[in-house]
Amino acid sequence: MSRTSRTAGALVSAAVLAGALAACGGDSLEEKNGTGSAPDGDGKKETLVVGAAAFTESKVLAELYARILADAGYSTSVTTVKNRELYEPALEKGEIDIVPEYAATLAEFLNAKVNGAGAATKKPVASGDTAATVAALEKLAGPLGLKVLPAGGAVDQNAFAVSREFAEKNSLRTLSDLGRSKIKVKIAAGDECEIRPFCAPGLKKTYGIDVTGVDPKGVGTPQSKQAVEDGKVQLVLTTTTDAVLDPYGLVFLEDDKKLQNADNVLPVVNAKDAGAPEIAAALGKLTGVLTTEDLAELNRKVDAERAKPADAAQEYLLSKGLVEK
Repeated sequence: MSRTSRTAGALVSAAVLAGALAACGGDSLEEKNGTGSAPDGDGKKETLVVGAAAFTESKVLAELYARILADAGYSTSVTTVKNRELYEPALEKGEIDIVPEYAATLAEFLNAKVNGAGAATKKPVASGDTAATVAALEKLAGPLGLKVLPAGGAVDQNAFAVSREFAEKNSLRTLSDLGRSKIKVKIAAGDECEIRPFCAPGLKKTYGIDVTGVDPKGVGTPQSKQAVEDGKVQLVLTTTTDAVLDPYGLVFLEDDKKLQNADNVLPVVNAKDAGAPEIAAALGKLTGVLTTEDLAELNRKVDAERAKPADAAQEYLLSKGLVEK
């Protein structure tokens, strides 16, 4: 799922949340062992519920979290909730203990929740600076009973790609190179790219890229990539964890001026139920190892090879020596 489709929306009522959680499949949140602080009968530590949004990457991350915590002695389960508007309130209430999140996107979501719907536009708190974005997120999350754990190097944010042939012909490595080239480009993306500050307007303002229009074939879709390969458009909007560029002969152009916000992957936990140092330490082992390329490959295995998220997660953790068999 693209970064543009994970933006904050209207908050939902508790009644809607309860109904959605009951219908979302997976383990019921009501089956959680009390507050999560009492040991299970089998001698393991408390039961922890890991939440996942309804797209591949989030499901894989949730399975990675659940398995590395299980290896640390916790009883874990994964429950899928449709979107942030539903799982964030559940995280505050302790119905979910942990979710994999994206620093900038969650920061602006909470900015809108705490300061009003227009805050993210009028006074954004996220930027391309990871440390500053995480600090802003921590400030917003703390009063809500949430604890933000350290961010890692894995990032999922908007990215732009061109054909390898086009890049080589015009000596393009970065978006700045494209701007300096003065080449007119058309972008294959969602139709919202026309107005989104991180798409066409941002490319024009930050890089001086001469964007002549948007072909609304979607974000990172096969149709969009094919249009670039065929030379019908010059640029495609996708994400940094897109692992399906090679089949279309595409390469990323580096966002060297950091137009995109710092959407580094990080765990966010309910401070009361899952704020223990041991939990942070277990998740930190994964955060310190996981890269953007790793995440792209995990997405590819699930989407292209039809691996189950749980199986892909387990294989990855074993390959990195993060869990025992």
